[in-house]
Amino acid sequence: MNILFFLTPKSDVAYIFENETLRQTLEKMEHRKFSCIPLLSLDGKYKGMKTLNVPGLKEAESISIMAIPRRATYKAVHADSDMEDLLDKAINQNYVPVVDDQGYFIGIITRKEIIKYCYKELKKYIKASDS
Repeated sequence: MNILFFLTPKSDVAYIFENETLRQTLEKMEHRKFSCIPLLSLDGKYKGMKTLNVPGLKEAESISIMAIPRRATYKAVHADSDMEDLLDKAINQNYVPVVDDQGYFIGIITRKEIIKYCYKELKKYIKASDS
């Protein structure tokens, strides 16, 4: 199965660029109730995730997001990865960033979407075996 079936495209994902401030990042994360957010280079390549435990917004206004160390590493998969690679990452990550062949961020795949798909397939299998 093609993993892009599960993709939430970049246009529908909140993310930050490496030149943003801590305050900008906190505002995006707080608005969406996120605990972590994808971090991109200025040209759009995936750099990693940012998870934050920080001071208030006023103090964060002048701090660069790159000054905050990353606590977790969310590994990305390539768009042509197989389901096994995707599932391996999704076991330990709430979502899996997806990049193209050049490393540019194209979206995410959430663990929720994978579980919903597996549940639907399991229901079909059980229904077929009951017949």
